[in-house]
Parts: sequence; structure tokens; C-alpha cells
Amino acid sequence: MVEVTYYCPYCGAVTGVEREGYLRDKCVTREPLAGWEYAATTDDVEAADGIEFVCLGDAGGDIYVEGDESEDVEDDNGVRIADGPNADVDGPAADRDGCGRTFYLSYVKYEDGTEVEHRRPAYDRPRFDFSP
Repeated sequence: MVEVTYYCPYCGAVTGVEREGYLRDKCVTREPLAGWEYAATTDDVEAADGIEFVCLGDAGGDIYVEGDESEDVEDDNGVRIADGPNADVDGPAADRDGCGRTFYLSYVKYEDGTEVEHRRPAYDRPRFDFSP
């Protein structure tokens, strides 16, 4: 077993989980990928298609406020934490408390020996070939 760490895509707080090293990560996202099954960090994380993390720590209402999408949020030292719930963070912040939001780690997944793509459009893409 190895401890692998990830940072929250909302606030940058770092969290980790112990798992086997052979599992290959695909991506960390704010929303679950369609078709992937996720395990909680306390469940069998190797039997699922990914892990559902809850960004732990003392949110204290300072990091994320429901519906507050426009104002910058800063910690006690004046460091920007987020620009609302849809903001990207600049990177990991190991000393930051978590925000309590859920995010997802997805493993690479195979079907019939071929890697499953996760960003297939559900509709026919527009075509721009206007030649007669």
C-alpha cells in the first residue's frame, strides 16, 4: 500500500488515501464521470472505478458560502482561497483546511481491452463542411 495525495479542485486543500500502487489515475473532477462507480475513502477503493472524496477540515463558513459566486474569499492571511464555488484554484495548499465539498478521483477504465473515454458528447457534433 502507498499513500497517494490529491488536492481539492475547489479550495486546494490536500487530502490522501492509502491504496495499491498499480491503480492508474485518469483525472480529479468536481462532478462524477458518467458510467464510473465511486467508493468512499472508507470502502474498498480498489474495487470501484474511482474514489469519492469529501474535502475535510474546518470550513467554518469562510471558504465556501452557498450562492456566493462573485466575491473573492480570502484566508486570515489575505491569501485568495477561491472566487466562489466554480473557481479554479492555483494548486495544492497543504496547510489549508478543507472546504467540505465533494470531489472525485477517477481511475483509467477499460472495456474489451480499450480505454474508456469519459468526455464523449451525448449528441452529434456540428459539422462545418458547407461544400456542395
